[in-house]
Order: sequence, then C-alpha cells, then structure tokens
Amino acid sequence: MRSASPRTARRPARIGVVAAVAAVALVLSGCASTFLPAKSGSTSSPTNEKVAADLAPYYHQVLSWTSCGSGMQCTYAKVPLDWSKPSGSTIKLALVRHIATDGHPLGSLLVNPGGPGASGYNLIKQSLSFAVDSTLSKNYTIVGFDPRGVNKSTAVKCYTNPKVLDNFIYGIPKGTPGSDAWITEEEQENKQFGADCEKYTGALLGHVDTVSAAKDMDVLRAALGDKKLNYLGYSYGTLLGQTYANLFPKKTGRLVLDGVVDPTVTPFQLDEYQAVGFEDNLKAFLADCPKLKDCPFTGTVAQSMTEIRGLLDKLDASPIRNSDGRELGSETMFSAIIFPLYNTSEWQYLADLFDDVDNGSARVAFILADAYNDRNTNGTYQDNETEAFNAINCLDYPSDPDVTTMRTQAAELNKVAPVLGHLMAYGGTSCYDWPYKPTRTAGALEAKGSAPILVVGTTDDPATPYAMAVHVSKLLQNGHLITYHGNGHTAYNKNKTPADECVNTAVDNFFVHGTVPKTDPQCGAS
Repeated sequence: MRSASPRTARRPARIGVVAAVAAVALVLSGCASTFLPAKSGSTSSPTNEKVAADLAPYYHQVLSWTSCGSGMQCTYAKVPLDWSKPSGSTIKLALVRHIATDGHPLGSLLVNPGGPGASGYNLIKQSLSFAVDSTLSKNYTIVGFDPRGVNKSTAVKCYTNPKVLDNFIYGIPKGTPGSDAWITEEEQENKQFGADCEKYTGALLGHVDTVSAAKDMDVLRAALGDKKLNYLGYSYGTLLGQTYANLFPKKTGRLVLDGVVDPTVTPFQLDEYQAVGFEDNLKAFLADCPKLKDCPFTGTVAQSMTEIRGLLDKLDASPIRNSDGRELGSETMFSAIIFPLYNTSEWQYLADLFDDVDNGSARVAFILADAYNDRNTNGTYQDNETEAFNAINCLDYPSDPDVTTMRTQAAELNKVAPVLGHLMAYGGTSCYDWPYKPTRTAGALEAKGSAPILVVGTTDDPATPYAMAVHVSKLLQNGHLITYHGNGHTAYNKNKTPADECVNTAVDNFFVHGTVPKTDPQCGAS
C-alpha cells in the first residue's frame, strides 16, 4: 500500500513527520522531559463575543481543565460535526495546556505539528521543549490540540484488529509496480480501507477537511478567552493556519508558519516537490556520511545513490524477513529512509539503517518505519495518524486515478528523482472510490486584512520545499519570509547553531514583542 505522498509534519520524527524522531531516540537510546506543575480544576473564561445564536453554545462554552500528569492540564471542547448544520450533532476536541511560567502571560498559543493527522495533544504533552523553546513557554500558555478526526478528539477509525493496519502499511503488493494487476490491487486495497473507515467512523469521515478544522480553531480561540488567535503551525499545520487566516483575517493575532504547504499545488506537484526534496537531502546525507559511525558507503555520492537504488530494487525482488515475520520491501524501506531525513540530527540513524540492511537485517528499518507510523513494539498503534492522514487528504486533495496519467507522472518522478521518485508514484490510487468526494479546491489563500504572518522556509527542506514558502509569503497579503539555509524539515527550535538561533530569535521576538523583521534575515546564509 502507499499513501499519495510522505507526511508533512514536524517530528522529533516530528509527529507527522513532530513526535516520531523523539520516539526513535527512545527506542535506540533514552530521555525524559520535566515540566512545572499546573493547578488543576481551573476553567477558561470565553470571550463571550457576539455570534449567531446557533454558534453561541460553541463560542461561549466554558472549558473545565483537570490535571493530566507532567504538570499539564487537559480538557475537551465541543464543535459541530457539520459546520453547515451547527444545531446538529457535535464532536469533541482534545486539548492539553502548559501554563505560562511568567506571571503575566501574553495569552494562549495554539500549536499544530502537521501530518495531516499528527497529534498536537501528544506533541505538547510529551515533547513541549521540542515544540517550542523556553521563551515561548514562559510567555504563553502553550495549547496542544487534536484536530477533528485525530487521536483523542472524536477520531477517524478504520479497523478493530491492528493487523489490518499492519497489512495496509507494510504489505508488499504483488506484481510489477505500475502494471495493470499491481494498480488494480492498490485500488482495491485503498477502496476497502475507505469502506472500513466509513464503517467504523460514520458521518465524521465526510467532515474532517481542513476548512472545518480551521473553523474549529476559531471556537478554541474564543473558548480559551483570546480575542485574537496566536498560532504556531508546522508543516501541514501551515495549511491549517493559512486556511484560518483566510477565513478569519480580523481574528489573527501572531501567526508563524514553519515548513510551508502551498495551497495552490496539486497532489502530483507536491509529490514532485517532495521527490526532489528527499532525493537532494539523501545526497546531502551521503556527502556527510563518512563523518558518521559505521557509514557503509565508500564511493562518491553518485555511486552511493546508484547503490541505494539497486538495494531498493533488490528488496522488491527479495524482501528481508524481520524477526516478527514482517517483510522489508522497498516501500517500507522508503519510509525508513525518509524518516531521518526530516532532521539532520537524526542522520546517524540513516547510517545505521543502511549498515544493518547491508548485513541482511531488517531490524533498524522496522524501528524507523514503525516510528514513522507510530507503531508500538507490541503491534498496536499509538494513535490514528495513518487513518486520519488518508481521510483528511482524501477530502483536501482530488486524486486522479487515470492509469495513463499516473504512468506519465511515474515516468516524470523517476526522471527528476531516479532513486526515490518511483516510490512516490501512483498516488492517484490512494483515494480510489473514497466514500466522500473532495471538498477543498487548490487555490491562493491571501488572508486579506490579516495581521502580519511569519512564513519560515528551509532552503533544503525535503517535505515542504523552500519554493512553497517563498510562494506563500507572496500570496499572503501580509506574509513575511524568514529563510533558513540548511537541510531538514522545518527550522524553528531545532538545533543550536547560529543559523538556528537566528530563526529562533526572529520567531520569539515576533511572538513576544510583535516585531516583524524589516527584511528576510537569511539565517545561515554564507
């Protein structure tokens, strides 16, 4: 099985690729975080702003917070299932917050890690210091939330036995990739997955689109007592943030979008962007690999890239069986390869991966792929990110299952990214016969009349290429570009180099003081 494209999320594997590389570090090594205690039993006072009568129960709701460990407080908010029928059924959204450590907080700061389908609840509860730096956690009450359909909120569900999801994610299709039989198998598998999602999820499956999630965020803003939304969105979270700003420009406070998704791109354009991005980052890793422990590559970068393509082809012909019985084919190996490419600090895992596979073992590959997919060692899954990822994308992006078109696109992907591109082809099968039609139309989101919005782009970002950040900064009426020269996915609060501190300073000064850089600081430019 394949998804249309790699996830766009911030991970330590920024979940959704911001929580997964942290998970890998725990599996392959060990770490912990500490938080200041928070008082339990408190409530949030809503803004009580004037809204239509059928929206008042949502905008005026009082949130009751309870202690939920690690010095955090948790609660649920209610929103309409269908925003066109606000008096109808409701769903719940899970929230977690870390109270600002300063005695005079600037308000709430909502954080979304991306995905789509990544858990903002888990990100803040488990990895607060990864999501934001100490400056922001001092000055803002940091709020993580699971969007509709995700994790602890009313969630998309597509199976009862986790082995079903195992087969969907890790199963190796029969036949030659791109052949009629192979495409038919992919289509039928994705069709069945969609039918199962509808069976276990019900009407919610048709309402997990990004526009609905953005409307939910305005309810959260009001219920938290904030007149304006302060928001930090990573990766797919940037599309959610742009959508919010376009819907509610006068409600924007301080918004930062890091690792930007361009709302005008088609699914294939995104695949092409990412294929080139991951391939370029793989080359950067290979150039750096000799400095790492147990690097198995001894030739030039070009020679090593050829070796990797040969390895992927070999895995198609002869998968490696893991100790748990699962087989490592090229698609699972692809997940294992791209996962460490989201963050340069994780490149050692990539060297470990290739060294392990060269020795005929699938152990490290499955550790990485499982972290990418939030799979536990006992075969269960930490959350529903895979299910939500597919469900949200199938509403947000119209896919084209035309076989001739997909084969033409596959040839193009193989041309622009000859090592990894073929593994991102045939995305048109991923939403085949999905129970609900797409609702979002690709197009510019200008957010006319909004407050200033910072747009952070990394020049060699594999998942959300820099060109998208540049374009979005121009599309937004009040967008301001912050360029980070480097590799990896997203730029804020990652490492401690001068270039990283340049980004951190720009973002922190904006959130805390409202300072908008007069020009792009070009962080890390030589």
